[in-house]
Amino acid sequence: MAALNLCSVLVTGANQGIGLELVKQLLGNSNSPECVFATCQDPAGERMQELRKLEAKHPNLVIIALDVTDPASIKAAAARVETHLKGSGLNLLINNAGIVKLNTLESETPEDMALVYATNVTGPLLVSQAFLPLLKQAAQGSPQTGLSCSKAAIINISSEGGSIQNVCGWRTVQIISYRCSKAALNMLTKCQALGYGGDGILSVAVHPGWVQTDMGNSSSVQAPLAVEASVRGMLHVLSTLCEKQNGAFVNWEGEVLPW
Repeated sequence: MAALNLCSVLVTGANQGIGLELVKQLLGNSNSPECVFATCQDPAGERMQELRKLEAKHPNLVIIALDVTDPASIKAAAARVETHLKGSGLNLLINNAGIVKLNTLESETPEDMALVYATNVTGPLLVSQAFLPLLKQAAQGSPQTGLSCSKAAIINISSEGGSIQNVCGWRTVQIISYRCSKAALNMLTKCQALGYGGDGILSVAVHPGWVQTDMGNSSSVQAPLAVEASVRGMLHVLSTLCEKQNGAFVNWEGEVLPW
């Protein structure tokens, strides 16, 4: 992770699972960012103990309320981050917040399809829109050429479960709304790459692997990948991304995945 030199990073869904581990490893690195913004729906909620412990140890950690399904909450979070950054811009936005519903083709419902899509697709779209001025500000103020996560980037945490070619894990779990949402998130990433690349902003979709988190273990089968290993791999991959990968879909080991 030596090449990932960030002044600021924001992680959504940061109070548990992959998001929490991203925050832990970013803070624990020798060249930790000056500002790590960890967002979650309810900073006063029950599942905040780990994040609060980190906050007590790391003055560069800022916890912010952000509900990715609530436009007003997103707008308020962006305003708070802008005030905190004082004109320096946001280098890296990691759209990590997501949900899964364990439905099959027969049991899937309109309500769950809408909720999962709102969280996993519309959420990253709206969050990226809200923080776009800060990402542009970081890109414009950077002396770096080309595209990189150290300059300005949107990283969308996707899933190989949304790969139309691979349809990873179908025999294990169908999770229809989740698969459809991640396929849509991949398309959003490609659109962001086309729309924001000219502004110096990198956009990449990253599959973290099948990870041992509450979400990853929600089916009857134990996930094979430890969250620490997944995040360690992803952060290394982020440090290597450049314009060649703009709009790409890669996994935690840097392998390009099929759409």
